[in-house]
Amino acid sequence: MRSRYSAFVVGDTGYLWRTWHPRTRPQDVGDGAVTWSRLEIVDTVAGREGDESGEVEFRAHHRAGVLHERSRFTRRAGRWFYVDGDLFD
Repeated sequence: MRSRYSAFVVGDTGYLWRTWHPRTRPQDVGDGAVTWSRLEIVDTVAGREGDESGEVEFRAHHRAGVLHERSRFTRRAGRWFYVDGDLFD
């Protein structure tokens, strides 16, 4: 999760593409138009060594507000991939 946030901050769309699950990955992973300022991890479920899936609830702060999401990840061939997430209001 933290590495994907960092990739959003610096606009590394290649990394975002490689870490997004192929089943849910969009054609375009963004253009880096948002200026992110801080990542706050709220909760985690599983996602540790030996787990095949995990969830991370986070708040990603930016100039215009906060993105609050619970993300789902899965491990394939030893690597973690973002699958999808649910946004909070």
